[in-house]
Amino acid sequence: MTAHDIRVRGSWTSPTMNRRLLLVSNSTLHGSGYLDHCQEHIARFLGRNVKRVLFVPYALHDRDAYAETARKKLKTLGYELDSIHDASDPIDAVNKAEAIFIGGGNTFRLLKCLYDNHLLKEIRRRVLEDGIPYMGSSAGTNVATVSISTTNDMPIVFPPSFMAIGLVPFNINPHFLDADPNSRHMGETREQRISQYHEEPDTPSVLGLCEGSMLLVEGRQVTLLGSTRARLFARGQPAVEYEPGSDLSFLLMEP
Repeated sequence: MTAHDIRVRGSWTSPTMNRRLLLVSNSTLHGSGYLDHCQEHIARFLGRNVKRVLFVPYALHDRDAYAETARKKLKTLGYELDSIHDASDPIDAVNKAEAIFIGGGNTFRLLKCLYDNHLLKEIRRRVLEDGIPYMGSSAGTNVATVSISTTNDMPIVFPPSFMAIGLVPFNINPHFLDADPNSRHMGETREQRISQYHEEPDTPSVLGLCEGSMLLVEGRQVTLLGSTRARLFARGQPAVEYEPGSDLSFLLMEP
């Protein structure tokens, strides 16, 4: 997949009115269990029409254990879970899915597996054209964007490209952290790393999602949900902070 598969000059070309995304910064919030902090949002997002969710555990090595963790949690919310790694034909599994959930872990491993199984265009088509719900957490949120260039992960494997599924025309940095003014750590802050990314030409905006925050995308509407804020970085512009409940629909107008 190339950048031109995602965007063309001056416009966002996908059939966006059917798009429904829940992009979560983190799967586990300090002091709570797996997906506990966002379970009410998940239930509202998936609703009553979805009965089964297709889970993509490619970001972790132990896929069986990961799928079982997700299965137990979604079961408490009233949903059955099928894991794509158990399917004999992953593309067919995507084509038959009622909803897709891509979990967190290592973003490079995840994207490589999506490329290896020829799933990027299929997931993109099902979400943007057929309108099935897409939920991502951490790495699963990263791959929903333009590219994984703003992930926090180490490149433990090498995908064919950093270009991702492209369900939105901007990038996200999950687990975003502010710099601690009392820290003696001398490495770059998260904000400095994103600033370095924007030193390159033609780089999209980056939304730093603090842990506990998530984006709800419905058609052309984008809303910041959760208990924490987000910070938006645009090339050549000062960073702007947003509180939960903020309307971020303008992000879908990226050139």
